[in-house]
Amino acid sequence: MTGATGNVGRRVLARLLSENVTVRALVRTATAELPPRVEVAAGDLADPAGLEDPLRDVDAVFLVWPFLTADGADQVVKAIAHRARRLVYLSSAGVADDARRQGDPINQMHADLERLIAETGVAATVLRADTIASNARGWIGQVRAGDVVRGPDIAGTAVVHEDDIAEVAARVLTDDRHAGGTHVLTGPQVLSRADQVRLLGEALERPLRFQPVPAEEARRQMLADGRPPALVEALLAATARPRSELTTDTVERITGAPARGFAQWAREHAGEFR
Repeated sequence: MTGATGNVGRRVLARLLSENVTVRALVRTATAELPPRVEVAAGDLADPAGLEDPLRDVDAVFLVWPFLTADGADQVVKAIAHRARRLVYLSSAGVADDARRQGDPINQMHADLERLIAETGVAATVLRADTIASNARGWIGQVRAGDVVRGPDIAGTAVVHEDDIAEVAARVLTDDRHAGGTHVLTGPQVLSRADQVRLLGEALERPLRFQPVPAEEARRQMLADGRPPALVEALLAATARPRSELTTDTVERITGAPARGFAQWAREHAGEFR
């Protein structure tokens, strides 16, 4: 699997291990901290030629694409399709099937990956996740420093708990019945940035509020924080997305448990913001 040290991938790995599934994690350096039962394979998705050994004898692959464009993805996807029987790709709920071009670079990248995967003919499952709750960790510094979270405003979406994504991913990786499917994963409620900050404040038992800032100010701050310019522009492009009213019952249908809300995530992670 890829992304094994990330917010979602680490949880997928833990769930697979709890089911006694043998897991091989692709990491850039063999020194990555992973559970002792995990097979560690050093490699990089930016170097498709180096994936032959990590993919040897692999049955299914969980793919998280870490780049802002699909450049080079065709060779990676072909390498996976050549070696593995199954592929599960973590995509975005913002991908529109009926659009010639997606509305922003992040959704375009995901749409391009989905197309490349489909062209290989590999038995694939696409997980289109809505805004992931763990993105709120980007506010830790501001919350520790005061009661106002400032940033570019993004239209409301049904924020999904990363544990729910991981539960679904672990199940579809080990169940062939999901091959060929596309699952849209959302939380139970559409929330704005202001809603998320308010719920985080409730978990911390202190009043917090969100203050939207103009795009130019947000750009200057993100660049000053050291974020790559391409990432900054992609994040700002997301501010043009319309509000989504979409919620699905996919998490409950696949896992048997209702999707967790952002308020639960805030309570679970409140200590990180103190």
